[in-house]
Amino acid sequence: MNRTSTARARRVALAAAAGAVLAATVTACGSADGGGSAASGDSAASAKATAEASSGASQDSSGSGKAAGSSSSGGAAGKDQASSSGAGSASGGGKKGYGQACGADDLKFSARSESQAGGYIQLSARAKPGVTCTLPGELPSISFGSHGIEAGNAEQSVGPAIKLSGATTAYAGINPKTTKADGGVEFTFLIAAIGASDPNPASVPTGSVTVDKPLVTNWHTAPADAVPGDGTDR
Repeated sequence: MNRTSTARARRVALAAAAGAVLAATVTACGSADGGGSAASGDSAASAKATAEASSGASQDSSGSGKAAGSSSSGGAAGKDQASSSGAGSASGGGKKGYGQACGADDLKFSARSESQAGGYIQLSARAKPGVTCTLPGELPSISFGSHGIEAGNAEQSVGPAIKLSGATTAYAGINPKTTKADGGVEFTFLIAAIGASDPNPASVPTGSVTVDKPLVTNWHTAPADAVPGDGTDR
């Protein structure tokens, strides 16, 4: 073989070898890239599925725990409330007003006209059956009519508190008219309350009386101590 033929044969062999190397490199790279991408995708999908499964299991567990806790808490609270309600009902079965300050609705009132000191109304009060309560030493709240003509204090100081129970009676004296001139308003009942804030005042029949600047005494246990003055000493 001459030199030209030899050179040509070498170039062909080198070209073939280069082509083979290039083909192998491309194939290897393609396989590596493709395999790597598939593996990466499979790994990501697997991790995502695992995370979702784990999240779902956690949520299920949390929901179950919450439901169980709510049920348990609700049951305990309901039981406690029921017990509390039952206890309240049992303790609330005592007699109203027992051992407490009297309200007008704890008492039975009566009124009658007396001739002493120019005439006055004697108001008496007893505890209702089964009730024990205490009248404060302050002035009774006495008024007449829808206009609320209130009686002033016929005494200069308050008296002692009075415990009412059974037949024990308290008395207050009311002078319905302390003015000397003619006039006044006619009423046939008075309104009695124990203190100005008594929520349940009582209407007490008096018969026909003329009212003008009335006065009332404190509560007393003796009727003679509940005679009001005529107001001239005020």
